[in-house]
Amino acid sequence: MTYQTILTDEDDGWLTIRLNRPEVRNALSEEMVVELTAALKTVAADPELRGVTLRGEGPVFCAGGDLKGFQSIFQAGNDVNAVAKSNESGGELFTLINDLPKFVLILVQGAAMAGGFGMVCAADAVAVTKDAKFALAETTLGIPPAQIAPFVAGRLGLRTTRRLMLSAARFDGVEAEKLGLADYVAEDVAGLDAVEAEVRRGVKRCAPGANAITKDILLKTRTLSGADMRAYAGRGFATAMLSEEG
Repeated sequence: MTYQTILTDEDDGWLTIRLNRPEVRNALSEEMVVELTAALKTVAADPELRGVTLRGEGPVFCAGGDLKGFQSIFQAGNDVNAVAKSNESGGELFTLINDLPKFVLILVQGAAMAGGFGMVCAADAVAVTKDAKFALAETTLGIPPAQIAPFVAGRLGLRTTRRLMLSAARFDGVEAEKLGLADYVAEDVAGLDAVEAEVRRGVKRCAPGANAITKDILLKTRTLSGADMRAYAGRGFATAMLSEEG
């Protein structure tokens, strides 16, 4: 497909998606959210793809939501229900990244703010440059970090998430690793590329169907427990063992 706000490139069973609005620090416009959602749904349905890398075109990964888009919503006189529906569509994107039955790697250079921060928290692995900047500054604009909240809390824990969201704290890539946000810290963009190559090699050693089932079982631990969890895991195990991969 041809997109207006993202770039896609497939290489040996791996898709790279670049946010492509560098003139506005790759802010998440409504159009970009729609295109990212469409691209990731295509990834989910493609059995030939083993994983996906999300990164930014230009010096910044993602500055968060598009403030001009927020302004237009406000000036249009929308009611609470209309604005809530629009916000909810953004939540679908974070859920899709989180639940994708493929490996999701996010590379961060420059900055990952607000919604960009939320995408990072929905990934399977995150690599950042040591000088990358992070913040959840929505409340300084009078709005809550609503749709990203469960993903940030899931990755960083409630205690840390409360502090970061309610104080709009800023930190760099080194601190991101200490907090558990980043899995890898690189000196520069070339270092991010090296991390990506290493991650790809590891993922490609794994059976794709087994990876998808494993990720699904892991995510179900948030909602299932006891006998229900054992039954669900057992069904996944049996499906994989009796498959062609197994």
